[in-house]
Amino acid sequence: MSKQHPVIAITGSSGAGTTTVKRAFEHIFYRDGIMAAVVEGDSYHRYDRAERRLKMADEHLSHSGPQANRFDKLQELLETYGKTGSGEKRSDLHSEEEAAEHNARLGVDKQPGEFTPWETLEEGTDVLFYEGLHGLVKTDEHDVSAHVDLGIGVVPNVNLEWIQKIHRDNAERGYSAEATVDTIMRRMPDYINYITPQFSVTDINFQRVATVDTSNPFIARDIPTPDEIFIVIRFRNPTKHNIDFPYLLSMLENSFMSRRNTIVVPGGKMGFAMEIILSPIIEQMMDER
Repeated sequence: MSKQHPVIAITGSSGAGTTTVKRAFEHIFYRDGIMAAVVEGDSYHRYDRAERRLKMADEHLSHSGPQANRFDKLQELLETYGKTGSGEKRSDLHSEEEAAEHNARLGVDKQPGEFTPWETLEEGTDVLFYEGLHGLVKTDEHDVSAHVDLGIGVVPNVNLEWIQKIHRDNAERGYSAEATVDTIMRRMPDYINYITPQFSVTDINFQRVATVDTSNPFIARDIPTPDEIFIVIRFRNPTKHNIDFPYLLSMLENSFMSRRNTIVVPGGKMGFAMEIILSPIIEQMMDER
């Protein structure tokens, strides 16, 4: 951890709402003139796309565990950045457009599904911003969470997460519900051991909870809309970040307190809630540099 070179980590699975959190941070960074070194969790996979497919077919590998990820390189980056404001990163190329952009910038010839070469972070950044699955992961060999100054967890309840995955995999990848369920079951041990524990050490959790019946996610026809969801926001230590609950309740219409460290807001207010909660925290971090 470092006041001079702070590290912010957003941890959560695809579809959990991490994109909304990332957008909220982008608005704050832009408004306050903060230059962030952005690091994506996908770039710390151990294998590229083709290798992952082979490994998953032959060895039942999952995205969530240490066998498929470079926890050592991620810990090294966050630790080095905290000490020096620098470090090494790479990019996982998801599309032709991304590949063309990075190839032109780096003078290489990489294809979608491959990684760019390791490169030094841009100079003069104010904060490192990580978004991915393992921002606060801890194993017997590695402790990424020890180098994070602000940890944010974004997670739907598990049935809602499964509904989203089944629908997304069918719509975007053409997978059957049965194939997606097989994937969920294969990933479950690593999810339990390496993803879930991170949400106990985050500073703030944003959990999406449905107000409609999701008891059987494998036959659900629709993903609940924002109007059918509440966001449960839990602060591990409200005093640390000077959380003003009366102010939040006054700003977030129809919100309420469910515990002394937990506020519940309507699903449609998720982005707004994130900005008014996170803005003063980021400003305080910058003032303390």
